[in-house]
Amino acid sequence: MASPSADDQDGPAQLQTRERPSRLIDIVVALLLLVADAVIVVVGATLFVMVGMGSTSAHSSPTAHSRDVPVLTWFAVWGFPAVAATSAVVHARLRMPVTAAVQSLFTLACTLLAVIWTRMLLS
Repeated sequence: MASPSADDQDGPAQLQTRERPSRLIDIVVALLLLVADAVIVVVGATLFVMVGMGSTSAHSSPTAHSRDVPVLTWFAVWGFPAVAATSAVVHARLRMPVTAAVQSLFTLACTLLAVIWTRMLLS
């Protein structure tokens, strides 16, 4: 009988060892995402302050607020934390611990902003 080829013998061993990105790549990606995440959080907080101040002006009446919030608004408010959590899980699976930690902190910040936005939209 013929022995198995060299490709068949190395197949399972190659699947078990997955090479992780270098630490430098992990840190560079984490820094780039940190800058992007900071911009997103600052814009979200600024929009919250602007909308909140606009809704408390003397010209608006309490009956002018509508309880019907479009579904697209809810997707926008809760979509950011969902995408951030997905990104944290993906980077953890890619064995990039620094980037996963940055994305986890961004998930917490987005969730906090989403809760604040939800309270504002429902009030």
